[in-house]
Amino acid sequence: MKLVKTIDEMRAFRKATRKSGQRLGLVPTMGALHEGHLSLVRAAREKSDLVTVSIFVNPTQFGPNEDFAKYPRNLESDSALLQREKVDVIFTPSVEDMYPADAVTWVTVEGMSDRLCGKSRPGHFRGVTTVVSKLFHIIEPDVAFFGQKDAAQVAIIRRMVRDLNMPVAIEVCPIIRESDGLALSSRNAYLNPGERKSALVLSRSLQRVQKLFDEGKRDAERLITAGKQEFAKEPAARLDYFEIVDPDSLEPISTILQRALIAVAAFIGNTRLIDNILVDPQF
Repeated sequence: MKLVKTIDEMRAFRKATRKSGQRLGLVPTMGALHEGHLSLVRAAREKSDLVTVSIFVNPTQFGPNEDFAKYPRNLESDSALLQREKVDVIFTPSVEDMYPADAVTWVTVEGMSDRLCGKSRPGHFRGVTTVVSKLFHIIEPDVAFFGQKDAAQVAIIRRMVRDLNMPVAIEVCPIIRESDGLALSSRNAYLNPGERKSALVLSRSLQRVQKLFDEGKRDAERLITAGKQEFAKEPAARLDYFEIVDPDSLEPISTILQRALIAVAAFIGNTRLIDNILVDPQF
């Protein structure tokens, strides 16, 4: 496994592998790796000749009062996990390398970037699309792997790739959950035992809506109300949003007539968590 710290070194590695025609898979991460990330690495290994994992805590996707400074960072333990998964390259650029002094260029997917998490985290998705665009240009992957937990991010990146004619395929892998249903997240490490128990309200609210959907309920407003009722029972949780949207455009829908994304975000104490499910009346 090779640890690459500079953009020039990463480009040199990719230039050499292109000559041999090897298919490169990329798993972009901010580190603090867990089983969810590793599931993406395994998918990349199955569908690629070479696997690169980027580890970069991207400052531009954090707001001024968010957790950039305390976001968990442990390159040593992350590297050990990736070594066991037989990753070929870890790319760990510096902030100074990724964002040169006086940089003023951004990549923004208009409209979509203001939906779901974009409503309560202004500028978040602009930071995401800018850094992912940079990673795609530097690493030049044939395919990039993302998790379904970040469904809004996935939709926005797919639109960016389409609109900018980027030659990279986007693969989306299922959410990985704890045995009790909590979606894996690096931010789960912030939760104390009581908060960890309260955090189950996210998956519980989605399970309730899934049950109603399976029973034939299709009115989005009624389903959203049912999801919010679960939060009313959990005083430690503060709901950010509970929405039902088109999974590609992220636009709200009123009646579920085709595949739909049911997405939730909430604060458990000071920790903001997200979760979602996909439903489809055709199946």
